[in-house]
Amino acid sequence: MRRLRGFTLVELLVVMAILATLLSIAAPRYFGSVERAKENALRQSLAVMRDGIDKFYGDNGRYPEDLVELVNRRYLRVLPVDPFTDSSESWIFVPPPPGADGRALPGRLYDVRSGAPGKARAGGNLADL
Repeated sequence: MRRLRGFTLVELLVVMAILATLLSIAAPRYFGSVERAKENALRQSLAVMRDGIDKFYGDNGRYPEDLVELVNRRYLRVLPVDPFTDSSESWIFVPPPPGADGRALPGRLYDVRSGAPGKARAGGNLADL
């Protein structure tokens, strides 16, 4: 008599239990690393844009009107995308502070912040990075 070979129900259940245990350990680490990577990408984009704003001011003696001007004048290669909002339109512009004489400095873009809602992993808001 010939016996059919295959897995028993108990063997399949044991394998499924092992896989579920491994997934329950790996999934939180994966999603945590995705959030950490988004924060790092946001910090890098902000640093590059702020550096471009500073260089623009140093070269022209005024602040840019918007981020598109930085791209058009080649201070930025492309308009960065906010990794949390997946949009390049969600950046919040901070106007220049008044100068020493009390008058506003020329230009509209002194600093840029993220328009993403929520908290950063280290505490504080994402918009305050």
